[in-house]
Amino acid sequence: MPSSFRCTARLGALALAAALATLSAQAADKVKVGFVSTLSGPSSALGVDIRDGFLLAVKLNGGKLGGLPAEVLVSDDQFKPDVAKQQFEKNVKRDKVDFMTGVVFSNIMLAALPEALDNNTIYISPNAAPSSMAGKDCNPLFYAVSWPNDAYHEAAGELANQREMKSVYLIAPNYQAGKDSLAGFKRMFKGRVVAETYTKLGQLDYAAELAEVRAAKPQALYIFLPGGMGINFIKQFVGAGLSKDVTLLLPGFSADQDVINPVGPSMSGLFNTAHWSPDFANAANQKFMAEFQKEYKRVPSVFASQGYDAAQLIHAAVRDVKGKLEDREAVRKALKAARFESVRGPFRFNTNQYPIQNYFVRTVGSDGKGGLINKSFNQPILKDHGDAYVGDCKMR
Repeated sequence: MPSSFRCTARLGALALAAALATLSAQAADKVKVGFVSTLSGPSSALGVDIRDGFLLAVKLNGGKLGGLPAEVLVSDDQFKPDVAKQQFEKNVKRDKVDFMTGVVFSNIMLAALPEALDNNTIYISPNAAPSSMAGKDCNPLFYAVSWPNDAYHEAAGELANQREMKSVYLIAPNYQAGKDSLAGFKRMFKGRVVAETYTKLGQLDYAAELAEVRAAKPQALYIFLPGGMGINFIKQFVGAGLSKDVTLLLPGFSADQDVINPVGPSMSGLFNTAHWSPDFANAANQKFMAEFQKEYKRVPSVFASQGYDAAQLIHAAVRDVKGKLEDREAVRKALKAARFESVRGPFRFNTNQYPIQNYFVRTVGSDGKGGLINKSFNQPILKDHGDAYVGDCKMR
């Protein structure tokens, strides 16, 4: 082969490689997000609020995320792990989404999550954040933009200490988040746990549990019962007359707007713990509150705030990599940097990609318009708080 031909061939190969490199470095033409959540049934208010918060952020960004047109594929997991798994598989393998998000409940997410992680698809959790994923099972493709499963309950345990509660009865559903919740409360609480009861996930009748609480005569009762479970429990708790003798303490999502509205005046004066409150004065939250109420004609819940922040996190990461979504490592680093203004105020990721943030005590009071809304105390009850499992995570 003549040397001139070999030189020409070599130059051609180099040019082709350069062209391919240039092509791979180009920005994508759009960003695709698979959004799977509980959008029907008794607990649908949670998923609906996450969805509405997420879609509001996309709308306020001009229908884009990070400057790219956004296609959000929304589907209902029907509160069924097998359905969620099928939808994850469809979004990841057929639709070729860039990100997955949306799931409310830990058991549903853990069933579906391998479909994303095993296929190198990033999952942004707007809610479910089980202890296993914070510790030994942490994964570089998993980001929890909400809170560790234990955190609200750790804050509630500290609240019980500050209110000098000596005996507390605990109730939660029998699934991962329920177990994490009571573990978190007990980690902080210095008094006596009278009993802890695990109910069926999705249970709506609590006559037997309330009878046991009455017989135990605790000073306080702490429950983790999200969505329709909490709504029914609080109504039945008040209806049984137990509120006269037992102080009810709650995590923020059991005393949020999706619970306040259907329960009504019985919520007034109840204390709860959360990382976000409607009255936060930062600019990002004020914009979110105004735009959400304008768009949906209702006060957002903590779930809506998390959906909104999840979208803003994706928006910031896509922006920071200039739309080059094929560079997964750059996208991962941009996500972990979390360069967005959260509605909750200060926020950063720990090494396990779970948040480090503040938690506050809130109380349900008048909104000045004939309704009820959460109002926060100024100083956090837990400041710059991470989680108890990060030491078991090998990521650094």
